[in-house]
Amino acid sequence: MKRVLFFLGQLNDIDVEWMIKNGSKIELKTGSKLIQKGQPIDNLYIVLSGQLVVCTDGADNETIATLGAGEIVGEMSFLESRSPSVSVIATQPTVAYVISRNVMDSRLSTNSDFRANFYYALALFLSNRLRKTTEQMGYGKPEEEDLIDMNVLDGVAQAGSRFGQILNRFSEV
Repeated sequence: MKRVLFFLGQLNDIDVEWMIKNGSKIELKTGSKLIQKGQPIDNLYIVLSGQLVVCTDGADNETIATLGAGEIVGEMSFLESRSPSVSVIATQPTVAYVISRNVMDSRLSTNSDFRANFYYALALFLSNRLRKTTEQMGYGKPEEEDLIDMNVLDGVAQAGSRFGQILNRFSEV
């Protein structure tokens, strides 16, 4: 859940409301693929409820990570415009917020404040994910896992209510 707070904490209320109005929800059944390795994706997702696994989609189909409510999915392909190198599969019924790349690109190209905040938010999100991965590999300092930069903390306080807005809009509370 903390990761979506990093993300939403950097956006303002107008931007979050815009995202709510311009996105939708999707429901996945257990076993459904949200993302197929090697297949282009045109959306950005936020998991509202349920559980997904990130897997290699190879012969052994190794699980790389488990994702739950508050995780952002598809962000790497969104940034790089490259096909994903892994698959993402629902391991239980899952509901996700989805917004298309075309809709986001339109907003990003016409609103420089949103663009700056959005990319900064993604940078924080990805930095947090990389720290967690590094820690899981046995590097880094586990005791620092829950420390949040004081410059980011103010936005995180508001982010909880913003995530609540998204959940309420898509009836996931």
